[in-house]
Amino acid sequence: MLFLGFGSGLPYYLVYGTLSAWLRQDGIARGTISMLAWVSLISTFKFLWAPFVDRVRIPGLTRWLGRRRSWMMVGQVGIIVSLADLCTAHPAANLVQVALGALLLAFFMATQDIAMDAWRIESAPDEEQGAMAAAYQVGYRAAIICSTAGALGLAQVAGWHVSYATMAALGFVGVITTLMVREPHPRTAAVGAHQEQRVREWLAGRAHWPHWAQAVGAQFVGAVVCPLTDFLGRFPVRIAALLLLLIGSYRLTDFAMGVMANPFYIDHGYTLGQIATVVKFVGLALSMFGVVLSGVIIARFGIVRAMILGSALIISSNLAFSWLATTQGPTIIGLGFANGLDAMALALHGTALIAFLSALTSARYTATQYALFSSLYALPGKVLEGASGHVVDRIGYPHFFLYTASLSLPALLLIFLLTRPAHRHALPGVAAAKT
Repeated sequence: MLFLGFGSGLPYYLVYGTLSAWLRQDGIARGTISMLAWVSLISTFKFLWAPFVDRVRIPGLTRWLGRRRSWMMVGQVGIIVSLADLCTAHPAANLVQVALGALLLAFFMATQDIAMDAWRIESAPDEEQGAMAAAYQVGYRAAIICSTAGALGLAQVAGWHVSYATMAALGFVGVITTLMVREPHPRTAAVGAHQEQRVREWLAGRAHWPHWAQAVGAQFVGAVVCPLTDFLGRFPVRIAALLLLLIGSYRLTDFAMGVMANPFYIDHGYTLGQIATVVKFVGLALSMFGVVLSGVIIARFGIVRAMILGSALIISSNLAFSWLATTQGPTIIGLGFANGLDAMALALHGTALIAFLSALTSARYTATQYALFSSLYALPGKVLEGASGHVVDRIGYPHFFLYTASLSLPALLLIFLLTRPAHRHALPGVAAAKT
């Protein structure tokens, strides 16, 4: 899980934060940079092809590697190819190539994550998902150090093209790991389309349809409708609605603030070397410690309390960035403080959410349901993210970080509503929700 987390985390900032630094240094406007972040919106719609990844066998590859690992391999090879394409780009001369390369990178990144999340959930019981999430996050954060501090440092010494070519080579860590790990044996066997009662009922009412139409319809009902009705069937409507709202609002601050972090550092006068050393290396190294600590907190106090603490820390870190934005010129101590707090907050925030979503996911529809949940938590934030540059242009960095801090308040309110005594009994499938 550690090395798979590395493979998953490597492309994230290369299509997100690090790319924004490259674009800003090449003179691309902040508004354009934040709008380009909408390219990664494709990853928030991964639930649309998650049923395909969940059920379709790849000729030859699935027989060799198995259902989950074959799709992980497809995503990983696609990531390497996409990064290789980006390393030949010149943003100032051909922004379209950058956008298309980022689009492909986001697509293959999402495809890898669909299969990898299913692999993780199917490889361990519920009580071990917190540890699995923590191991994943440590690897993920290590990859972020490489794709941020490493990429920025290489860019300063050898240029952006060498930097992205090196990142493409690091993509083979995921490929090698996929070849070495075992295909999981799900605790609950995957349900075939024609074994599901809802599918049988649907087919019974369409016996007059052509055989091919029946087959397509049965696959759609079994792969898309059944996972949704399974989730809605496990919770009362009110609780299900609150859960979905919580998932959709929990990471609003992360997304809205994240795309403007590197442009803020550059606009505030920090060099790429300072960003690489203080922000990326020191801050993200602290986040790895935070991930390990997060696993302990989740095991000791439960997922929900960890989510509350994560949100409180995220608000605090954004308030620290707001203060930093008011200082005159670059201050290394202030940068280290704000970024260190943010790194610890993001570690707990992300690990708690992964464990929460894993506990909500049914073993019958692992890939599709988790993809739906992870798409839901990213979609609202991605929409806000695309407008972040325009918000900064309008109100400035100090007020922008106050705005991003306030975006975590709705999730705290929803957690409060879900953990009221009258609602706790409706969450039997979420072990750590019983705080």
